[in-house]
Formats: sequence, structure tokens, C-alpha cells
Amino acid sequence: MSLEIAELFRRLTHGVYVIGVAGPEKPNAFTAAWVMQVSFKPLMVAISINPGHSSYRLLKESGCFSVNVLAHDQFDLALHYGQPSSVDKLAGRAWHPSEHGVPMIDSAIAQFECTFEDECTAGDHRVVVGRVVSGKLLRPDAVPMIYRDTGDVDGAAMFFPDRFDQQP
Repeated sequence: MSLEIAELFRRLTHGVYVIGVAGPEKPNAFTAAWVMQVSFKPLMVAISINPGHSSYRLLKESGCFSVNVLAHDQFDLALHYGQPSSVDKLAGRAWHPSEHGVPMIDSAIAQFECTFEDECTAGDHRVVVGRVVSGKLLRPDAVPMIYRDTGDVDGAAMFFPDRFDQQP
């Protein structure tokens, strides 16, 4: 692992989010950092998700997902929703189902509901594009959390190569 390369990639600016998914079984939510707007017309966002993650299956089954933007002072929520899927992360938390049944986190600073549009393989992840069908700004004065500020709490540094010239 290269801490230098991990630190370099922490300079890419992106936020920290809770992605909500639902399927025929119970809903779930997970912490994500790879989220971005990809279109104005129609309004679309993309998220990156590991296809081995149980939430990927739920997203595909339901065809919907939510993006809940965390504030800089909600590190505890980022940690909570970053737990393994075997934990019922929604139990005892303030959330409500969207029109399509996906979890919307009540304490988020902003929420988006998206319907599945497309996806593509991106290395060990899938990039899922969703059409934004609704959204709400809950805390207009809040400052969003930046992934860089979470340090290596997710252990991602171990996945970076030692050098750029290494091939998968």
C-alpha cells in the first residue's frame, strides 16, 4: 500500500453521502463518497458501488436509490452507515421512505431520490447513473462533509497500489 498515493487521491474533492436502497426485503443504507452530478437535462447523478455489496442487489431490484448529503459535523453518521450490511443500520434512526420506498435520512442536509437509468463497469465497482426525480434541501446553511476530512477511517489506503505503473 502506498500512503503517498492514498494521500494524493484524498485531494480529489468529493463529499460523504448516505445512499439509501430498498428491495423486496428490508431497506438498507450505506456510506459512499463517489457521487457526482453527470447531467443537467435530464438532471442525473452517478454513484459508484461495489457489485459484491448487498446494497447493489437491492438497488438493481428496486430501480431506485437515494442520495443523502452529510454535514461536516455528522462524522458519526458516516461511521454508522459504513458498518457491514449485517447490521440493521436504519433501526433506531430517523428516516422515512421516499415515494419509491428508498430510505431518506431525516438528519441529512439535502436529499435526492433517483431512478436507475444506466450503469457501466469501472474496475472493481459499477458506476450507476440515476435520474433525479425529487430532492429537498433540509439545512441550507450547513457545510457538507468532505471525504478528505475523514482520514483513513474506511481503510481505503490499503487498496491503493504502491506505484502508478502496477497493472491489475
